[in-house]
Amino acid sequence: MDNFISQGHWFYVAVMLIGALYFYIQSREPKGVPKYEYMIAIFIPVWSAIAYFSIAAGQGFLEVSERTVYFARYLDWVFTTPLLLVALAFTAMYYTKKNISIILSLVFLDVIMILTGLIASLSESPLNYAWYSIGTVALLIIFYIVWVPLKNIAKKSDEKLYHHYRNVALYLTLFWIGYPTAWLLGPSGLGIVSQSIDVTAFILLPIFSKVGFSIFDLKGLRDLEPQTIRQNKN
Repeated sequence: MDNFISQGHWFYVAVMLIGALYFYIQSREPKGVPKYEYMIAIFIPVWSAIAYFSIAAGQGFLEVSERTVYFARYLDWVFTTPLLLVALAFTAMYYTKKNISIILSLVFLDVIMILTGLIASLSESPLNYAWYSIGTVALLIIFYIVWVPLKNIAKKSDEKLYHHYRNVALYLTLFWIGYPTAWLLGPSGLGIVSQSIDVTAFILLPIFSKVGFSIFDLKGLRDLEPQTIRQNKN
């Protein structure tokens, strides 16, 4: 593994740990936001840092048919991306009872998406595109849940919450579109872009979609009327 790739992953580990520390400091003054929101925000970058540490340390990847498969990415994503969706669902349901069936559906679909992505990376053409397609269908269903039932829950709940949910959902959606795009263009797919660009993409995308998302989401939640005050008014 060349020096650029190693340094890039060490940088990622540092950013994730700094993000986790930032969310911990915020949790000391929650401003009415439930502690579980902060716990999710803390766990995501901590686990992601551990997974990417294995790559930075020269592990966490395999050489398959003259290309490098970073399986540690998928070990990261199979835990952290469902939690991102749970956090987004909790935002939509901030003032209402949590809909467990919707949350479990998101988690189930996300696990399918990640594991089929891993199989796609380990597979040769054309099977890699078949597995990629299955994961893409799962992602599209996730987007449907995010933009239809969850958005409707937020909309019926509170106007300010609805605007915040819509903004963070759009933020996460745009960055998540980048993942299958980067995979398709990278060495595991069409091979249009180099390994260095692929690695850079999969360093920057998670930074923005994990730490960036949690900063954005928690800021919006901290600006909302605390649940207890709102419940007392009702």
